[in-house]
Amino acid sequence: MALRHASPRELDDNLGEFWLENPFDFQRLKGFNLSMFERNRLFFNRGDCVFADVSHLSATDIDADSRSVAVGDLDEDGRPDLVVRGVGGGPFRIFLNRIEGSRSLRVTLQSGRSNPEGIGARLQLTLGARRLHRDHFPQNSYSSQNANETLFGLGDYGGPMTLTIRWPSGHVETHNVQAGSVHFQEPDP
Repeated sequence: MALRHASPRELDDNLGEFWLENPFDFQRLKGFNLSMFERNRLFFNRGDCVFADVSHLSATDIDADSRSVAVGDLDEDGRPDLVVRGVGGGPFRIFLNRIEGSRSLRVTLQSGRSNPEGIGARLQLTLGARRLHRDHFPQNSYSSQNANETLFGLGDYGGPMTLTIRWPSGHVETHNVQAGSVHFQEPDP
């Protein structure tokens, strides 16, 4: 026997509100669009563990049922850009990152020892006294997947940097790196 839950308040039919006492009563869902069309949000990491909502400044504040987002440097300027797609089709939306002074390190890996693309490697980027950690694997969301690369945001940091790679095989290596794109291949055993 399914549980039943009464509506918490009176619903407004003019707004298309509805309530199912049993959320598994799929027959009653026919004809209803469950897409929410919530406004998209983009949050900017200020670097002090605080994220600022910059949706209105970035033009990403669109009213769409966006469910897929992929990140990559589409114009090869060192800044991650966004590709967004809505449920049910419609245009792809490309948001190019135009933040000035922002630098990054893009890391790609290759291995014949662990797996071809080094998926699962652990990366540590040392910037002075600060350490940034990343796991190397393509992030994905609903109906999208990013390129198999790891991005480190550097802001305006211009000092020396050291990248330590712990490959899935257990092999560890350290390299001095600079902002931009770098590619490493795990040595054969």
